[in-house]
Amino acid sequence: MSIPTNLKRGLNLFDSTTIVIGSMIGSGIFIVSSEMARVLGSPKWLLFAWLLTGIVTIIAALSYGELASMFPQAGGQYVYLREAYGRPVGFLYGWTLFAVIQTGGIAAICVAFSKFTGVIFPFISHSNWIVKFFSSSHYTIGINTENLLAILTLVFLAWINTRGLEAGKLIQNVFTVTKVIAIIGLILLGLSVGRNIEAVTSNFQNLFSPVDIKHAIYFLPVLGAAMVGSLFSSESWNNITFTAGEVINPKKNIPLSLLIGVLSVTIIYLLVNISYLCVLPLSGIQHAPGDRVATAVMGTIFGKNSAQIMALLIMISAFGCANGMTLAGARVYYAMAKDNLFFKFAEKTNKNLVPANALIMQCAWACVLCLSGTYHNLLDYIIFSVLVFYVLTVSGIFILRIKKPNLERPYKAIGYPFFPLLYILFAALLAVDLLIFKPNYTWPGLFIVLLGIPIYLLWGKKSRGVAN
Repeated sequence: MSIPTNLKRGLNLFDSTTIVIGSMIGSGIFIVSSEMARVLGSPKWLLFAWLLTGIVTIIAALSYGELASMFPQAGGQYVYLREAYGRPVGFLYGWTLFAVIQTGGIAAICVAFSKFTGVIFPFISHSNWIVKFFSSSHYTIGINTENLLAILTLVFLAWINTRGLEAGKLIQNVFTVTKVIAIIGLILLGLSVGRNIEAVTSNFQNLFSPVDIKHAIYFLPVLGAAMVGSLFSSESWNNITFTAGEVINPKKNIPLSLLIGVLSVTIIYLLVNISYLCVLPLSGIQHAPGDRVATAVMGTIFGKNSAQIMALLIMISAFGCANGMTLAGARVYYAMAKDNLFFKFAEKTNKNLVPANALIMQCAWACVLCLSGTYHNLLDYIIFSVLVFYVLTVSGIFILRIKKPNLERPYKAIGYPFFPLLYILFAALLAVDLLIFKPNYTWPGLFIVLLGIPIYLLWGKKSRGVAN
C-alpha cells in the first residue's frame, strides 16, 4: 500500500550516505570501549566484539537494501514491517520507535553532547542541580545543567529541521564530513605520534593466538552483554530508510548508501580501537576517567590541553548524529499518521514541506527522556527493542518473497538466504542473552514493546476504515 506524501525529493547519494554515517557515529565510539574492555578483559576480545558487530551490521544493511528497493516510501522500516506482517506489527514498531528507540537514542546522544561540553565549561554537570522532582539513594529525576543543555540542543535541532530539508541536510553534511576528518586524524595520531611500544607489545602479542573452543563457548554470554556498547555505537544506520520519500532515485541510492555508510563506519570503528590499543595498555582503557577513552588517548599524546580538544570533537560528532536522527525519525510518525496509526496532525507538512508537527512531538518526548536517566541507562533500554525489530524486519524478507513474489526487487539481499538467516540467529540469541544478563533494562524494554498491543487495539477503533 503506497501512501501519497507531500514531501520533496532532495537527498542525493552523498546526502543519504552522510545520514547513514552521521547517524551511526555519535559519542559511543569515544566512550563504550572502556566498559567493553572491563567486561571482556582482553584486547583480542575487544577487537573481536567490534569486528563481529560490524559484520552483522553489514549483513543487516545488505538485507535492508532489498526491502528499501521494494518500498521506497517515507517511513522505511515501519513500511517493511507493515507490508510483511500487517498493520499491528507496523504500529508496534512505530510506537516503540517513538517511545524509546529513536527518542531515547536522540536523548542519549544529546546527554553525551552535554557531558563533553562540561569538559570545556565545568558548570555544565549532572551534579549541578537546578531543581529535583524526585530523589532517592539510587536515582534522581530533575533538571541539572547537563540535561538542560541536552534539552536546549534537542529544541534547536527540531527547529532547524522545521526550516526545511535543505537546512537539515546542510547541517548533516557539514558535521558528518567534519567529524570523519577529525576521527581519521585521531586514528593517524594514535598509530604514529602516540604509539606506545609497551602498550603495543602487551595488547597485540597474543592477538592471533588460538582460542580454546570450550572457553569461547562459555564466554559467549559475556561477549553478548559487552556488545551492547558496540551495537549501540553502530545503531541508527537504518535511519536513511525513514527518509525514503525524500531520496532521489531511492531504489538505487538507499541500498548504495547503506552499503557505503555501514562499511565505512565499520572500518573506522575498528581502526579507532586499534589506535586506542596502540596508545594505552588495556588497563588504561578499562579505567579511563569517566570512560572517556578517546580523551585519555589524546591526553597521552598532547598533555593537559587535550581534554578540551577531544571534547570538541565529540561535541561535533554527537551534534551531527542527533541531527540525523532528528531529521529521519519524524518521517516515521508522519507515515504512520498517513495510515491513521498515529496522531493525525503528525501527517501535516509546513510551508517548507517537512513534517513539522512530527518533529515537535519527537522533540518533546526526547526532552522528557533526558530527565529520566544517564547515558548508559538510555543505551540499555534501547538496544533490546532495536534487536527485536531488526530480527522481525530481516525475517520479513523471507515472508515477502512468499507473500509478494512478483513485486519488483531492483536489489536483492546478497547471500540470501544464508546471510539473512545468520543475522536473525545472531540477533535473536543476543536479545535472549540481554534478557538474562541485563534484566533491569531489557525487561522494561520488552514491556514497552508489548504495551503497544493494547494501545493499538484502542487506536484501531479510530482507524477501522483503513484496509489492513
